[in-house]
Amino acid sequence: MTTPPSSASRFRLIPMAPRDPHEQGRSASMLELFFDLVFVVAVSIASVQLHHSLTQGHVLDGLVAYGLVFFGIWWAWMNFTWFATSFDTDDWLYRALTIVQMAGVLVLATGIEPAFTDADYTLPILGFVVMRLAMVAQWLRAARTDASIRRTAQVYAGGIAAVQVLWLLQLTLPEVPGLISLVLLIGVEVAIPVIAQRRGTTPWHPHHITERYGLFTLILLGESLLASSNAIIEAVHDAEALGRLISIGALTFVATAALWWIYFWPPHHRSITSFGGSLRYGYVHYFVFAAAGAFSAGIEVEIDVLTGHSELSNPTASFAVTVPVAIFLAGTWWIAIRDHADRLVNTAVPLAAVLVLCDPLIAVPVTLTAVVLVLVVVVLVLQPPAQTGCGPAS
Repeated sequence: MTTPPSSASRFRLIPMAPRDPHEQGRSASMLELFFDLVFVVAVSIASVQLHHSLTQGHVLDGLVAYGLVFFGIWWAWMNFTWFATSFDTDDWLYRALTIVQMAGVLVLATGIEPAFTDADYTLPILGFVVMRLAMVAQWLRAARTDASIRRTAQVYAGGIAAVQVLWLLQLTLPEVPGLISLVLLIGVEVAIPVIAQRRGTTPWHPHHITERYGLFTLILLGESLLASSNAIIEAVHDAEALGRLISIGALTFVATAALWWIYFWPPHHRSITSFGGSLRYGYVHYFVFAAAGAFSAGIEVEIDVLTGHSELSNPTASFAVTVPVAIFLAGTWWIAIRDHADRLVNTAVPLAAVLVLCDPLIAVPVTLTAVVLVLVVVVLVLQPPAQTGCGPAS
């Protein structure tokens, strides 16, 4: 029998029983919002380093480093988010372990620049291990409380702990084998939830989970707004490129606002009503999140091209904008829109993802992207909400 969450032990700890997935009024806690602030730092540094790599012409190396570093950021964030929706007790030990994870994020963030410049992933891996070991402690605590999820929690704890040993051993490998092992270990990491949940599914609160994903999306889109303002700032100091910089700043703002509109149009909570749906929603968000972060880097690359500070040509630089936008659109459509929209919307959004890739053919950067995104928003506005919940998510 599960101990009621309200009854505290003599150590002032609340038993970590699964929370009610139908709990009324469940929303992000102040601790979760504080947790997200640390990730702002890591995301910002990753975006800046991607921008530098692309501007210097190190496209492949920059994309590989960005993909690996962003995995560490996203995976640690996502694992905490799904755990919190099931077991958040908000007592002192839960808070302390969460703060340990935040410290791990800062260690990871410190190592992002060496990862890009020297392919040195030592600090990102150490920070990642700190975050994951804190999750091991959380899962062991959950395993002690409720027999119905004990086996699941034990598999999570054991699997995560074992992989962290492998991450530390990876640091001893030479560069090429080390890079290959990074990819393999990422595959093992993403397999742990699939294996563990087969032992028994932990409960999740659909509205709480999708709110958490929405808040992280806002963080990433905020990076694009920063890039938009940077274009205006550069325009003040560069009279020759004044008109083009102001143009790209305004178009970036429009495109970012449109991406926000498109992402929050569907009822996201309806996409995670099954375990398979939750896996798709959770895992595909890696590409949505990474694309949103890369979009801001692409805008900065465009600014560098316009001001003569980039090794890239105009068309190549434009792809740094259009590819992330296309991935963001396609990912959002697949995980949240396609099952809750009519044929017109399900044609417009994927078609838009294809059309924005044509932007490099346009003389003014980001123009076609902004126009296409605005047209998608018009389609969404004109479509009446369907009985299945189309329209803005409540």
